Amino acid sequence: MKLLPRNLPGQMAVLVALALFVAQAINFGFTLHDRQAFRLEQVVGPVSARIIDATQNPRARDPVIDARLSELRPDETPWDRFRPRPQATNPMPAGLSRRADVEHGIRRKLTEAGIAVSEVVAAIRHVAPDDPRLARLPRYRAQRLRMTGTEMLIAIRQPGTGWWVQSASWDDSDWSIMRGLILQTLVLYAIVLLPVLWATRRIARPLRTLTNAAEGFHPADQQGPIEESGPHDVRTLIAAFNQLRTRVLAMLDEKDRMLGAIGHDLRTPLAALRVRIESVEDDDDRTKMADTIDEMNGTLDDILSLARLGRPSEPVTEVDLAALVDAVVEDFRDLGKPVEFAEVDRLKMRLRPSLMRRAVRNLIENAVKYGGGAEVFLRPSAHAVEITVCDNGPGIPPERIGEVFEAFTRLESSRNKGTGGIGLGLALANAIVREAGGDIRLTNRPDGGLAATITLPR
Repeated sequence: MKLLPRNLPGQMAVLVALALFVAQAINFGFTLHDRQAFRLEQVVGPVSARIIDATQNPRARDPVIDARLSELRPDETPWDRFRPRPQATNPMPAGLSRRADVEHGIRRKLTEAGIAVSEVVAAIRHVAPDDPRLARLPRYRAQRLRMTGTEMLIAIRQPGTGWWVQSASWDDSDWSIMRGLILQTLVLYAIVLLPVLWATRRIARPLRTLTNAAEGFHPADQQGPIEESGPHDVRTLIAAFNQLRTRVLAMLDEKDRMLGAIGHDLRTPLAALRVRIESVEDDDDRTKMADTIDEMNGTLDDILSLARLGRPSEPVTEVDLAALVDAVVEDFRDLGKPVEFAEVDRLKMRLRPSLMRRAVRNLIENAVKYGGGAEVFLRPSAHAVEITVCDNGPGIPPERIGEVFEAFTRLESSRNKGTGGIGLGLALANAIVREAGGDIRLTNRPDGGLAATITLPR
């Protein structure tokens, strides 16, 4: 299980960046809504005010404007001023994009002021930079129209009066506010993300060291305590881990001393018994007693080996695995056991030779004891090496294959010495192989018998 993500600073930066982006997106939405409402009010408010003023003061007319209006042709519309003009048809040019929000706002304003309105039409017209009409407009307004490129045309019809017409500047682009928000976001990223990255790296570096130490902790390693660094909480956590590691190692040392004392205390009376049985006159009884003492010594060795396996004293060395397996097979052959080995070329491996020799010997011993003999194969590949021990025995029920790797487990329920040991052979072999980073599995052969396979990484 991973105690800490490998790229915590990057993940924190991404989370903060996403949070800032979401916050800026929400801010942009509110700002854009306010800008649109303000832009709408800039058009609706003045237009409605002029309509109201012109309606309530019909005599407040400019003679210059009236003279100019009298010069217009019937098909011309004076969009630059509000004036009533009797006209039966809508003066709005066809094909323009209408704005329902402007129409609704003007109608609402005029209705609230008590002015009857028959029809309101608002549309956007594009203005070319070389439009000749711009020459007749005030300079500031002409410049604004050239900059925005669009204007709002508004036509309002009152019952019995005619159409009121007006044009107003209209900037339909939101790029200026988007540019400001983008710049604001970049500044926020620079101000917020850099300190976040610095803080997370300061926290993540000692946490990653602690994670690696916890994941790679092994009782056999002689590593010193981890350096306490980082914020106060992280230093406290590292100090607690160092104390825990010290207590665990002290408990393991105490366990090893206790096991050594137990082994010494048990072997001493067994050795004394071995001497005493020499005075027994009956050869059969003496032989049985000697076998019992040898069995007790073997059981004691297996128990101590299994208990001490977490902290083996044997170092990892480079050995010829083929020669190691062959030497184990030769030991059984010297005892007259039917064990065969398919010879292979030299195969260099880094492992603990005495422990691996014991694991292979336990498998071969089980094959000889329960299968009448053993065939041993060594199969190297690019990434692993397999040591397979096959026999011709009855095999193991499939539902009980997983049980045989547990300590003190025997498939044969009786405690007859002739049918097996005390159930530590496979448990010890499995522990040795696992400690070496490998795997061990048992499979029933199709033609009968059992195949025990050790897989070691190269």
